[in-house]
Amino acid sequence: MIVITTPTGGIGRQVLDNVLDALGARDDGTALRVVARDPGRLTARARERAEVFQGSHADPEVLGAACEGADQVFWLVPPAPGADSVEGHFRDFTLPLCEVIARQGVARVVAVSSLGRGVAKDAGPISASLAMDDRIAATGVHYRALCPPFLMENLLGQAAALRSTGEFRMACAADRVLRTCATADIAATAARLLLDDSWTGRADVPLVGPDALTPAGMAETLSEVLGRPVRVRETTPEEYRASALRFGASEAGAQGLADMAAAMDTQGFYGAAEPSTPDTAPTDLRRWCEEVLRPAALA
Repeated sequence: MIVITTPTGGIGRQVLDNVLDALGARDDGTALRVVARDPGRLTARARERAEVFQGSHADPEVLGAACEGADQVFWLVPPAPGADSVEGHFRDFTLPLCEVIARQGVARVVAVSSLGRGVAKDAGPISASLAMDDRIAATGVHYRALCPPFLMENLLGQAAALRSTGEFRMACAADRVLRTCATADIAATAARLLLDDSWTGRADVPLVGPDALTPAGMAETLSEVLGRPVRVRETTPEEYRASALRFGASEAGAQGLADMAAAMDTQGFYGAAEPSTPDTAPTDLRRWCEEVLRPAALA
């Protein structure tokens, strides 16, 4: 039995679709469950094939019911910029999972985490996700942490700015390499692991796209794909913090994002030191821009 959390989110939705495709092809009777706050956002195919548990996977009762008899769990802590504490938000989600693992014997967990283990310090949500990995792995469950760098999909939030001004903002140096990953590659790797019951132990799974572009180089790629000049504007962590507050983040959430931006810029764990991993992250920025960003930016 496979349990998928965040099945209507940007990554979880793609994981669910990939698992549904695979189960439909092999038709071996594998049971599938999802935990969804709003089941109405699930596709008709998902509602027909999966058993749906309504609620939050931070709720011990909901999670416990969904994981009863489960073998594999896909785990993702959803972002919560309005949370009172970044660390507390991750802890409040993760502790119920650890209790379920101990009580109900889940065999394997596949979770979305981040690059930066052993390097990232005081990095807001990145540090919190790395601590999550340690907490889950300490239960003894077989564990795979999916570790991407900067998500290409982060640029989608700036599609309107790209349309109106030809500009996108980055809270890191424009001339420093920033490795990237498409969420489709995270989802494909997650689904592959969820459908495989042969792996054991704990391991990080890097998902590093083939590009070694700086933000300025990313702007050149966007210019070519969108057919118009695109430039990058460097912002400081403090500007990032102020912007997050304007968009409704809590003080703690905004500071966490600022800490993450500062750590990414100064500690370099999303930079050139990481080689690409074509087996887990084959999508380059140009392809992603053509398939995902261009339709959104030109809409």
